[in-house]
Amino acid sequence: MADGGVKPKKIRCDACPVMCYIADGKSGACDRYANQGGDLIRLDALTIIQNTDHKLVPFLQNLDPSEWDGNIINGNRPFITAVGAGTTYPDYKPAPFIVSQDVQGVDMVTVVTEGIFSYCGVKVKIDTDRHIGHESDIVRVSGEPVGHVTTTEYGSKMLSLGGVEHLTGGSKAEGRITCSTLLSLCNREAVEVVIGEEGHEITVVIQAGKAPVIDGIEENLMRVGCGSAAIGMFAKQWLNHVDEVIVVDDHITGVLSEHEAGKQLDVPPTGIKIKGRRSTPGRYFQVAEPGTGWGGTDIEDPLTILGPFNPKVAQPGTRILMVSTTGEQSGYYELDKNLEPKLKQMPQKLQAASDLIAENCEPSICSVLFMGGAGGSLRAGVTENPVRLTRSVKNALTFVSCGGAEAYVWPGGGITVMVDVLDMPTNSFGYVPTPALVAPIEFTMRVEDYAILGGYTQEIKSVDQLSRERVRTVGKIENQPDPMHPSNFSWAKDRA
Repeated sequence: MADGGVKPKKIRCDACPVMCYIADGKSGACDRYANQGGDLIRLDALTIIQNTDHKLVPFLQNLDPSEWDGNIINGNRPFITAVGAGTTYPDYKPAPFIVSQDVQGVDMVTVVTEGIFSYCGVKVKIDTDRHIGHESDIVRVSGEPVGHVTTTEYGSKMLSLGGVEHLTGGSKAEGRITCSTLLSLCNREAVEVVIGEEGHEITVVIQAGKAPVIDGIEENLMRVGCGSAAIGMFAKQWLNHVDEVIVVDDHITGVLSEHEAGKQLDVPPTGIKIKGRRSTPGRYFQVAEPGTGWGGTDIEDPLTILGPFNPKVAQPGTRILMVSTTGEQSGYYELDKNLEPKLKQMPQKLQAASDLIAENCEPSICSVLFMGGAGGSLRAGVTENPVRLTRSVKNALTFVSCGGAEAYVWPGGGITVMVDVLDMPTNSFGYVPTPALVAPIEFTMRVEDYAILGGYTQEIKSVDQLSRERVRTVGKIENQPDPMHPSNFSWAKDRA
């Protein structure tokens, strides 16, 4: 800061461990702080969410008509998020904003800070049947490893990106690119990743809330279910229109005549033979290798999963439908006199059944969830006794949010949070070139509980005392609770 009215050429920023020297009119390495005439300022505006209890104003009750602003919704009040708030670094300082306000007769306080997260990453859910890598395959951006493939869930592939080992445990380039990747994904920007080793790479473009683009092809639909589930769901749609149905799936391929659904509907055996490992009747594993073809397999011709039909059972003219788990690929066949399936024109009734599968598939999107551990240094900005804050969170006396969005707090020790970035205001995340991600986090509780925590009660300011300069106001986030509402807290049960 300036001394004696003389503005220095550069000032030192202490908002993160990098400790930039910033010239007048310039910003630091993080682009979050700048030197404005010798004063260190936060460049991004403090973001405030305008919540409402959605209470109708009683018509002119106890209200001077001349003072009514015409708003039939009463109860609007601001929630101060940590977006644009600043940090507590070097950690001994109280949080930048400790704000109180009355909520339904309860004196509440919200403590906000932008946490510097070295221990953080994102979990990415990609809705697709296409094969985008085996478990533990490395995910790279610009040639640097930034994470790995984890499990395949029902109709989705999961990635784990970031983490302290990529941010600080590798080369400078790996840390820098990992941080940049996390920042872009958390701020809802598109990122192109490459999964797998040379010769087996798959390119995926990921963007929160958007369809994944896999090897240049945009996904449309998430599977309705596995092959077995599809048989059970749509068996009645096929009944009397076809003799056999095979739903091709990389994981569980379903066969109507053998499946319990077919048995209960009196579908007779067709003599069909499926390549792969039979699990239970009508359910087959490993019919093909994983890939980007039918049902997440590597095949483009579904007949390749069929063996010779049993001549003691099969009949010429047997009608066969082969379809994928999204209904996007389908084919109709009839057995000729040699019991070989021949492609025929799809009957309208069967095409309608395939369309019904597609109709019941949800749109394919990418979900990005930020995950980070609120360490002792961050908690020290809330209270001089950080472990009390952890216990208060576990006891539902303190509500944790990130940019106003409810954060899932993992069980066990510490405060490990996870939040959907689509539930947060835009551009909620920043970075410091240590490298680490900067993410907003808020702790809301009663003032009396804050005092018990050993909080910085002398720093509490009423919401009315906040300057409204350099403030961004956004509307209430749909599907998100009001962080200050009593229903979020265990003490509210005693009031009920």
